[in-house]
Amino acid sequence: MTEPDDTSMDLEITTHARSKPETRLWLRMLSTTKLISTEIRKRLRAEFGATLPQFDLMAQLYREKEGLRLGELSRRTMVTNGNITGLVERLEADGLVIRETPTDDRRVTVARLTEAGISTFSAMAEAHEGWLRDLMGDVDEAMIAALWQDIGCVKTSAANHLSGPADP
Repeated sequence: MTEPDDTSMDLEITTHARSKPETRLWLRMLSTTKLISTEIRKRLRAEFGATLPQFDLMAQLYREKEGLRLGELSRRTMVTNGNITGLVERLEADGLVIRETPTDDRRVTVARLTEAGISTFSAMAEAHEGWLRDLMGDVDEAMIAALWQDIGCVKTSAANHLSGPADP
């Protein structure tokens, strides 16, 4: 396996080789996330005319067949309430999401996927899995499993040293 060229290591370029290993690791994780996210965004747009936030929102609704309150969608996707409303409105206009008021409280709005939304998200999720397999095609399964565990240790350490409660 070869290292990516400098054009894909943008965040890592900004650090010096003598930087602390924790800094280099953090920048490598950030640059890898940025590299993959950028490619996933391009492919979602090209193949489905969708954005990553739309994909994330649909993923949450796909898991919750009865739908979710908009506030809960905002919390789960880490997107502001105002932006959630815009995302839901766009997906609703496309026939992929429906908004409902399930109780007498008109302040409560629940969004759920339509049948077309379920079908569209299923295709998107299958493509997404394939893209990740493609992007990580040069990494063997044993290394993926080891990295999963190793990065889990980094995540646990970070969580153990937070200055306050973790964001949900």
